[in-house]
Amino acid sequence: MSFHTIKHLRTSLLRSPYASYKMTASIPNGVRALSSRASQVLKAAGLPTDGSIIPGVYDGAWGGSGEIIETLCPTTGEVIGRVQTATPEETRSAIAKAVEAGRAVRAMPGPKRGEVMRKVRVALDEKIGAIGDLISLEMGKIKSEGKGEVQEFVDICDHAVGLSRSIQGRVLPSEREDHVIYEIPNPLGTVGILSAFNFPVAVYGWNFAIAFVTGNSTIWKPSPTTPLCAIAVTKIVQKVLEDSGLPGAAASLVTGDIDVGKNLVASTDLPLISFTGSERVGREVGKNVMERFGKTILELGGNNCAIVDKDADLSQALQGVLFAAVGTCGQRCTSTRRLLLHKDIAKPFLEKFLQFYDSATPETTLAMGDPLNAKTLIGPLHSEVSVQNYERAIEGVLARGGELLTKRSGRMAAPANWDDASGGNWVWPVVMRPKEGDQCWQEEVFAPVLYVAEFETLEDAIRLNNNVPQGLSSSLFTKDLQSMGKWLGPEGSDCGIVNVNVGSSGAEIGAAFGGNKSTGWGRESGGDAWKQYVRWSAATVNYGSKLPLAQGVSFGF
Repeated sequence: MSFHTIKHLRTSLLRSPYASYKMTASIPNGVRALSSRASQVLKAAGLPTDGSIIPGVYDGAWGGSGEIIETLCPTTGEVIGRVQTATPEETRSAIAKAVEAGRAVRAMPGPKRGEVMRKVRVALDEKIGAIGDLISLEMGKIKSEGKGEVQEFVDICDHAVGLSRSIQGRVLPSEREDHVIYEIPNPLGTVGILSAFNFPVAVYGWNFAIAFVTGNSTIWKPSPTTPLCAIAVTKIVQKVLEDSGLPGAAASLVTGDIDVGKNLVASTDLPLISFTGSERVGREVGKNVMERFGKTILELGGNNCAIVDKDADLSQALQGVLFAAVGTCGQRCTSTRRLLLHKDIAKPFLEKFLQFYDSATPETTLAMGDPLNAKTLIGPLHSEVSVQNYERAIEGVLARGGELLTKRSGRMAAPANWDDASGGNWVWPVVMRPKEGDQCWQEEVFAPVLYVAEFETLEDAIRLNNNVPQGLSSSLFTKDLQSMGKWLGPEGSDCGIVNVNVGSSGAEIGAAFGGNKSTGWGRESGGDAWKQYVRWSAATVNYGSKLPLAQGVSFGF
């Protein structure tokens, strides 16, 4: 793959597992020493700090002989790891080993699989601070969010433990005498997991925990920009599996570029592909898996909307919208991209809201700075490509007659008094008022860019909420019960997540997570999401001595 091809992929496939990264054929001479900040985090996570090449393939043993990817710290720009990726042959071999390991997983009784998940939960909890800091270092989200992401994995393990003793089919009455009908779930086999950079641990956790407890092995291809998180987590899971008498290949890992992902998507040995990423790539993944009649769980774009009605608690709404808009520097799939304000409260709400944006410095309320500093609320964007997309979005809205409402926009050299961060991907969060009907309303920008408009009636706001291709998350702030009922009902939001007096981001694991329309219709995590990880059989059992036919059919006997 040429450098120009990689550069094109970086620009066009942001947030997919094929997102931006730097790839080299070998380690250059004179490798710069890691900063003490990075070294401490890597050491705590069990990763090397001496610049050595890290194996990026796990199939029961660690290896990899493909090209080397350099992972960059989005805060400082320094190279924090060099990972040897999988070749196509190694990817196919890892799939085969994961499939073989799946035999041992499905042979284990469900409650015993639950006990393994309990051990994974304990092991993760013991390393929650170390892995959380690694997420902050490699992905760029703030310290509490990094830890919170590992907590999501811990929580879904708890859910899986309970599920291990409650997975159930159904017993149905038969119209035929001495007959009974069962609907029976059985494991699929091996699940391919392709995750994105913005949640480098939690999305894998959702999929691994539920896939494993339903009797499946997994093979994981993380984003090329967050391989260290994947390697550290796989080491934790590997040890638990092996200590439990299971092959480590039941949780296989392959790092690499688009070719590695394509091998997983094309493999008929993987009946289910769970893909988190862009709509563009997700559309291709869906087509390719469907061509071989496989199953998909697609978690794609989320052009999410928050509506603040005239009777809302404005203080509550301000807090909810603010975190959803700038949390993770606008890089959650559930981040608020569109804000609709009732015309009667738009002016006072915006005046207060913009004060937070215009004070986003290390010394003020909405502090920007080192994600590893517990006081920081906004870190950097994940990559240079993310910065370019941010700049392009702002320039486009302004060129089409839109208005910038915040005092500052564009790149930051670095947060104040922190020269070491001058190589990071720092930008100012912005609020804009595009023209009505501007194309920007239809597109997700994976950055802290918030578009604002006003409305007169709730019906108008719901129409605007629904009038986009995506359908992931949505929020309505109101005190009116009738408005709540309309919002939650058949004429309300058409999204997979429909919140009331809660921001669009920050979902818990208890309910199924996912979106509708071009978000992909996939569901992961809690609720009934487990039903996608099994194959279903309808079984009719005759325990009598006669053989009657259904629907009263007679066949001469």
